[in-house]
Amino acid sequence: MQKSVLAFDFGASSGRAILGRFDGEKIELQEVHRFSNDPVLLNGCLYWDILRLFHEVKQGILKATQAGGFESIGIDTWGVDFGLLDQNGRLLENPVHYRDDRTDGMVDELLSQIPPKELYGMTGIQIMQINTLFQLYYLAHYRKDLLDRADRMLFTPDLLNYFLTGEKKAEYTIASTSQLLDKNGGWNRELVRRVGIPDRIFCDMVQPGTRIGWLSDEIISELDGAPKAEVIAVTSHDTASAVVAVPTTEPDFVFISCGTWSLMGTELQAPIMDEKSMEFNITNEGGYNHTTRYLKNIMGLWLIQETRRQLIWEGREMSYAQLEQEALKAPAFQCFIDPDSPEFLKPGRLIDKVKGLCQATGQHVPQNIGEVMRCIYESLAMKYRNVFEYLCDAGGKRYPQINVVGGGTKDGFLCQLTADACGVKVVAGPIEATAMGNIAVQLISLGAIADLPAARKAVIRSFPVKEFQPHSGAGWEEGYQRFKQLFV
Repeated sequence: MQKSVLAFDFGASSGRAILGRFDGEKIELQEVHRFSNDPVLLNGCLYWDILRLFHEVKQGILKATQAGGFESIGIDTWGVDFGLLDQNGRLLENPVHYRDDRTDGMVDELLSQIPPKELYGMTGIQIMQINTLFQLYYLAHYRKDLLDRADRMLFTPDLLNYFLTGEKKAEYTIASTSQLLDKNGGWNRELVRRVGIPDRIFCDMVQPGTRIGWLSDEIISELDGAPKAEVIAVTSHDTASAVVAVPTTEPDFVFISCGTWSLMGTELQAPIMDEKSMEFNITNEGGYNHTTRYLKNIMGLWLIQETRRQLIWEGREMSYAQLEQEALKAPAFQCFIDPDSPEFLKPGRLIDKVKGLCQATGQHVPQNIGEVMRCIYESLAMKYRNVFEYLCDAGGKRYPQINVVGGGTKDGFLCQLTADACGVKVVAGPIEATAMGNIAVQLISLGAIADLPAARKAVIRSFPVKEFQPHSGAGWEEGYQRFKQLFV
């Protein structure tokens, strides 16, 4: 019997409502609603427009109902961000965007109290100023009045689940991005106490696949005809959902979940929290069925998105396909950037920042948009190689291929450069890996799919992939050595 479930997949710039229908063999996807996700800058603070996003959730439910209905709902989003509720369950203020400057300087402040080695040993999470830990540290020390009024903290997907059901839960995979958990996957009470965060704000933790509640009567009444569907806490972090949908039957694999961020890593049965991992600033985040996503956050397609945004501001609107074509025309290996340089984290004037970094490091300064794009593309591929070499060394393995999933699979040029740089085959697809993983976890929870290996086999049966074989060339080796000298 066919099962139908509804997945909401929120990225940093857009969101989708996708119906997943499973006939026992294959999963079919139907996008029923798509919408933009536009942060709002107000009085110097960058917010997520969470009420608008919840309006879009309701529109997605309405359209999915009209398209045939569904048995359950699952929501995945980006990590680290959260909303605060008061004792009456009211939202205290719009959630703040992780790119807001309130965490500027917070890393140094906190690390002066808890040294990096000790902090990494407590959490196993890479130190990034966007992490929830540093956001809450800021509130505890600079907006204590707000934190004093908070009764509960809910990460973005948990907050939307609460709006749907009235249930306050913390799903494990999204919580694991926060740098607030211990190595056993529970709230790190010692760290919370030392940082000055009130213990009461943390909700009970649930594992992905937990049925947390039913669509509320209020929403069903508002959306006339909507089903009394279950809301399931899926792998609520979008990368965790994408990893569920990696189309492989191998127990050991390397993935790149390629979107605004590139999350590159492997799936392990237990975290690795040694000194080498700390020095490489690699993270141990939660995955489905208590697995560990041992991965590196890399500034991904954000660099290309911001390049296009600057061109639009300057009156030179170009499509992503046109930007790729300009990159293809430019000479190879002229200059590189570190995609993770701090200046790229904040929005605005990306082209100028690329040129500035090239000049500051004594390299050729890109002279046109094609050279800027070539620099970005090749630098991403070089960064992927650096992380790939680390993963092979850390695991003592030689991985024969890299699985690229997510929106970046549409960028054939980047996939080919990744294969060339890393010297292994790249398998690209599915594009909708995040929604697929979300749907798969719902189907497992409902009993339609047996387990994670069975879900990945269903993904393989359902969606084609594209392969990119590496092309040899001396330029890559010489270019990589220059990249390492500059940025590694």
